[in-house]
Amino acid sequence: MYSIPFENLDIPLGRPIVLSLPSLFDKIVRRRRGGFCYELNSMFAWLLQEIGFKVQMLSGRVFNGSVPGPEFDHMILLVDAGEKLLADVGFGDSFIAPVLLNHEVQAMNGDSYRLAQEHHDWVLYRQRPAANWEPQYAFSLQPRRLDEFRAMCHYHQTSPDSSFTNKSVCSLATKDGRVTLSDDRFIVTSRGNRQEHTVATPQAYQDLLRIHFRLDLGDDVDTAALMAPSSRAK
Repeated sequence: MYSIPFENLDIPLGRPIVLSLPSLFDKIVRRRRGGFCYELNSMFAWLLQEIGFKVQMLSGRVFNGSVPGPEFDHMILLVDAGEKLLADVGFGDSFIAPVLLNHEVQAMNGDSYRLAQEHHDWVLYRQRPAANWEPQYAFSLQPRRLDEFRAMCHYHQTSPDSSFTNKSVCSLATKDGRVTLSDDRFIVTSRGNRQEHTVATPQAYQDLLRIHFRLDLGDDVDTAALMAPSSRAK
């Protein structure tokens, strides 16, 4: 969470994301990139399995207001470490340590999280300081396979209704907050304080990627496609 950014930069750049472990290993490990949920949680599941943990992929239905989305909208991991843990390294600004699969309130980085069982699903709730509890996503404990997520992964890369085709994002947790590039805005949160400024030039954008996220996309990248949603072909 402190080393590999949550990012969707391949999507506005028109680079297909392939859900295969060799492809994801090449991108995230060899080329030192980040990714979004299907990529990051797939690789994290593989890592955990290789060092001896039992891991199941779960389908998450992300809330839009009070309504959860479709199945396979998000990938979550259930890890057996002697107790059941919810692990998720692919939801952007979210919990940075595993959440126990129980009904206790668990505090992290100034926010609180809790799980509730509603009908046949579990629902993850988050509460920011001085705010109400908000649902994040619903999920069942039915184990899923990587290939079951491919259709929604394609949807999020191609549909004009997907948030990932309408903005670019690169975000990384820090010890006291988070740094984020969202289109042409650079946002730093630290101990609850937020600072935001507009990125003026493509070179400044590339510099921020290198300095804060350790990403080098190369000098031939169409940085304008990352900075301005209106520049993208629909």
